[in-house]
Amino acid sequence: MKIKAVLDDIIRRTHNVKSYRFSRPSSFEYVAGQYMIIFLPNGNEGLLKKPLTISSSPTEDFIEVTKKLTPGHEFSDAMTSINVGDELEIDAPYGQFVLKENKNKIAMLSGGIGITPFRSMCRYSTDSNLDTNIVIFYGNKTSKDIVFKQEFEQMENENKNFKIVNTLTRQGSNWDGHTGHINANLIKEELPDYPQRLFYLCGPPRMMNTMQDLLQELDISKEKIMVEKFPTN
Repeated sequence: MKIKAVLDDIIRRTHNVKSYRFSRPSSFEYVAGQYMIIFLPNGNEGLLKKPLTISSSPTEDFIEVTKKLTPGHEFSDAMTSINVGDELEIDAPYGQFVLKENKNKIAMLSGGIGITPFRSMCRYSTDSNLDTNIVIFYGNKTSKDIVFKQEFEQMENENKNFKIVNTLTRQGSNWDGHTGHINANLIKEELPDYPQRLFYLCGPPRMMNTMQDLLQELDISKEKIMVEKFPTN
């Protein structure tokens, strides 16, 4: 459905990631993990459009998308130019990359801005008091690149069935967590019951390919792997 939504807030998450929070019409329903298509004005050239994962949870009374902003990229520049109070057109919801509430054990592999659908799913699971056990493996370059860091830590305190495992490739001297890329040894160390898990993958294309190879190495069948895919046009 196409709706008009007012931008209520812009929240800086990291040095290059922001969340855009819109008012949520009472009639707007979606499932945790789905995405929307957002339309932005592009001067006299019409509208730009792009699919963005809804990073908010259906349990929340707002709609939020979270984006990495890259200066010089047309859509990022257009996102940077919008302001609180602007009314934008949204087409949603779309996508089958959603939380399977009937699964008891889930593992999520993510990198960078690929964390957005998992924020939605884990917030929903926590708010709804689901029994689903979820563990996220989240890879970034530095600690400053970890999106939703404090929020995920809060969820760990609220939800005994939730855990996040961060790992960094360019860790500083103050980092005492895991280092390097997500790999088989890390998964085996932190998740001994990994063969019993349904795996969700979301991140940059190169990482997605690497993670699928990794899961093949771990003898995880394709039927137990969920991969986020946006339309190509």
